[in-house]
Order: sequence, then C-alpha cells, then structure tokens
Amino acid sequence: MQNSVFSSRVLRWASSSGRGYLPWQTDITPYRVWVSEIMLQQTRAETVIPYFEKFIQRFPEIRDLADAPIDTILFHWSGLGYYARARNLHKAASIVAAQGSLPDTLEELCNLPGIGRSTAGAILSIGFDMPAPILDGNVKRVLARYRGVEGWPGASKVNRQLWELSAQYTPQRRNRAYTQAIMDLGATVCTPRKPRCDCCPLTVSWCFYPLPSLAIRWDCCPLAIRCDSYPLADGYKFVSCPKLPSLGPASTDRFEANSSRTY
Repeated sequence: MQNSVFSSRVLRWASSSGRGYLPWQTDITPYRVWVSEIMLQQTRAETVIPYFEKFIQRFPEIRDLADAPIDTILFHWSGLGYYARARNLHKAASIVAAQGSLPDTLEELCNLPGIGRSTAGAILSIGFDMPAPILDGNVKRVLARYRGVEGWPGASKVNRQLWELSAQYTPQRRNRAYTQAIMDLGATVCTPRKPRCDCCPLTVSWCFYPLPSLAIRWDCCPLAIRCDSYPLADGYKFVSCPKLPSLGPASTDRFEANSSRTY
C-alpha cells in the first residue's frame, strides 16, 4: 500500500470512528498537547481525563506552571503516579517560560527535561501541525502488526525499524489529524488483546496480522470495488486481481508468505 493511501485510510477512519471526545483533542495548543502527552505516559486515557482537566484549569498557561511551587504541582498530580513526570514538567516549564515560548523544533524539544523523541513528535505534529513521526505504544503496535515486524519493540534494531516506518507513513499535510488518528486506531481497534480487525481501515488483506476466525468481506473491501472476480483461494491466501494492477506481485507475495502464520 502506498504511503499516501495508508495515511488517507487512517484519516478517513478517524473522521467517523476516532476519539474526538478527549479533552486534549479540543482547544489544541502546544502546551495542552505537551501536558497530555506527559500524563499519558504509562497511564490510560480514561484515567488521565479528569486529572488533565483539573490540571489545565489550575495551570492554564506555561507561565502558571512555571511560577507554581513544586508541592502545588505534585498535589494536582496526586493519584497519577510516576511523579518524576510532574517534576520534569515543572523544570521544563521554567526553562520554556524563561525562553518565551515552547520550541517548535525536534532538537530543542528533546533538550527539555522529560521530553523524548515521540513526545516531541506529538507536540510538533498535534500542537504545531508540522510533519513529525511519533512512536508511542499504540503506534508501535499498529506498525509492527501491519508490516510484520517481529521482536521486542524496545530492542534497538526493532525500534529503529519502527521509527523508519513511522516516518515513512507520516504525511506532509493534516499532521495534527493523522497523528491523533493513528494513536486512536491503536488504542481502540488494534488493541493488545482481541484486536478488532473487522473494523480496521487498513483491511485484513493488507495487514500481517489476520485473525484466523475473521471472514474477509470482499463485498466491503475497497480494494475489490467494481471487481468481478473477488479472488480468494486457500483460506486467507491472497491472489492478486488483474483488474487491480496497483496491488502488484509484491502485494501477492507479501500476503502469501504470511498466510500460514499462527497468531
């Protein structure tokens, strides 16, 4: 699947099925994105929602956070755990307040306490609407399954490969919407257990993670629209359709090579 097709399908899915109700997805600013990304580290979105709302109400701007005593910040963080996140947030806010504004480059953001490459990418793409890849746990899972990347994501070789894929599929436009969309896809559809492959916009015929019990709905598949032959053989073994030349031999080889895998 072409990179542009990948991102357009994820975006199309998000327009009707994304989590647009999360509080950090409205009134978007780089600061609000930053706070939400720090809170979401090691913590589920449902848990973060009330803490984020109260935190932003108490510290609506970076200057408010920088000027507050650390004890006050820790009080409003109480219950979220991993308190080093709050301390680093305060340290970084003090630096940013002295500089005047939150940086809009990857290097400058990564120099701030508590901000790594993926968090910086989220701030740039969602907060500033700039093209920047991210690789949080949800995105790792989507990309690893989609491209059949094996191994522990924390291993340097695997992590490097996933970063390359994330950069490859990151579009040059609609960055804010795309980044939120692919995170939502991993959180609600491509879940760690019992993924909802039947709801996935990437379709089972393109993904390395087909569930053996999933029936392929060729009548609903956008790759088979207006195609008379609906090719299907040997269970999930995909046979390229001559009326859809864009699939090409590589796509056929890719799916056949993985049709017998057990998940």
